[in-house]
Amino acid sequence: MKMKNIGRTLIAAIAVAAALTIGGFHVGDGGLETVEAAGRPVSIDSCLISGSDVVCQLSTGSVPSSDDGKFYVYADEVFQDGTTGSVVAAVDAGTSVSVSFPLNYNTADSNLSRKFLIAVKQNGQMVQVSDEHYITNPEAIAAYTAGRMDNGIKGILPDLTKSSREEVQELGIKQVVYNMAVDDICSAASAPGALPFTYNGTTYYFDGNMIGKFDSMFKSFNHYGVQVNIVLLNRGESPYSQDLVHPMAVGAECPGYALNVADEAGVDHLKAIGAFLAQRYSGKFGCGQVDNWILGNEVNARTSWWYTSSDSLDFNVGIYVKAFRIIYNEMKSMNANVRIYNSIDQEWNRKSNPGSFLAKDYLDKFNYYMTREGNIDWGLSFHPYNSPLYDPYAWNGPAVWVQDSITSPYITMQNLHILINYMHQSNFLNPAGEVRSISLAEIGYTSSFGNEQQEASIVYGYLKAASFPEIDSFILFRQTDEASEMESHLALGLFDLNGNKKPSYEIYKNLGSANEAAAKARASEIIGMDIDQMISQNVMWTRSGTGVVQ
Repeated sequence: MKMKNIGRTLIAAIAVAAALTIGGFHVGDGGLETVEAAGRPVSIDSCLISGSDVVCQLSTGSVPSSDDGKFYVYADEVFQDGTTGSVVAAVDAGTSVSVSFPLNYNTADSNLSRKFLIAVKQNGQMVQVSDEHYITNPEAIAAYTAGRMDNGIKGILPDLTKSSREEVQELGIKQVVYNMAVDDICSAASAPGALPFTYNGTTYYFDGNMIGKFDSMFKSFNHYGVQVNIVLLNRGESPYSQDLVHPMAVGAECPGYALNVADEAGVDHLKAIGAFLAQRYSGKFGCGQVDNWILGNEVNARTSWWYTSSDSLDFNVGIYVKAFRIIYNEMKSMNANVRIYNSIDQEWNRKSNPGSFLAKDYLDKFNYYMTREGNIDWGLSFHPYNSPLYDPYAWNGPAVWVQDSITSPYITMQNLHILINYMHQSNFLNPAGEVRSISLAEIGYTSSFGNEQQEASIVYGYLKAASFPEIDSFILFRQTDEASEMESHLALGLFDLNGNKKPSYEIYKNLGSANEAAAKARASEIIGMDIDQMISQNVMWTRSGTGVVQ
């Protein structure tokens, strides 16, 4: 599902409501491809912050030959490859070596978001002998450790064009999601009310008016005990954020662009944005608190939300991984308790758009690089919409699209256990050996074919999500219908366009409350089976064809 209207109308909406390339690349027949390094003899086992230093542990089964018996530690910016960065340390080579160097936090030479590699000098030339590795404990220097507002999974995309705070409270909402575009928050120094932020020796400016509106929104939701999730987007529209558009995305027309990790200007600006946002919304400055940041929206949908002109999966994931590393390290170095999520859609093994990548392939490649270059506690934001999107039956999808198999074309709420089990694999676990946080940050059901189907689907989806301890959010898309989406039979709101509550409003209100039994009874009546039994026994009904049966 495309979140095309969450942030674009932000200025007006909040005013009313308030009254992220790996390895080297070569151009081959298929375009840009990764030059994989095979069998590099030295392993960087860890890179950890210790006090004001970075300490790296190195190991090797066989010390590579060299002119001087030294290991050299290079610190590369994410857009650099090989021995092109700065040498930050040298140490006597050995099979097990510890080496340290200054972190240089918040200076022009900050190593916080750089990648490190080991080289040796052979015949007077520096030769890379290890893979790259990032710092994996940025929270060690965090000045703020805000208590998270983990009060429940029940969430919604709020309608900020109406006075909805009381309704959000009445609904029992525990989480909201909203978009923030870098276009909206970046500013010129000369703009009225511009907010200066000096970071790593450079001063950047943020739009004081827009930031103030976000402040007001976040504080208001926090007041009601509601956790805030923000999707960080790049629309490429502001003259003050053009350095954040990747060079291979410049000139395209699409709703979302890959972030620029290809040069110094883009990388430095992105670092400052991550640090600024995590600091300001740490809950410690009277500006509100954001616990969860989602980098991009459905980034496997390349031609829509993470655009570059390359159709190489490796290239596009590489860009995203670099942006993710920057945002993760910069944010968690400010607020230790924030979570950073990637974002993929439900097109697990089938893509409806030839310009997209399969969600499973994207997730696998993302995890490969994250594991190879230093495992961190990233989270997964997944959108398990029905297939097709306008299908009204969350409990009875088309058999051709929804299957009880890892090869299923789509993963919806019906077969969500496939994703959960997949994330239990040892190579997908976080550094503590636990299953990662999984956020269903966007999910919705249409009433275009009847209110009853929407009612039952919401109950089914919520209860299914609540049955998995790995799921940390179920965020319903949306509070109010959106006219442009309804043209595609996507009447996803709890309110219609005239502001009238649909029956789904009452049933969602009852979920997670003392009246949940009433919601279950209503859904069981519509479905024709006890909903608790259906969930607990993982009963998976499917139907032939792909049309809507009324």
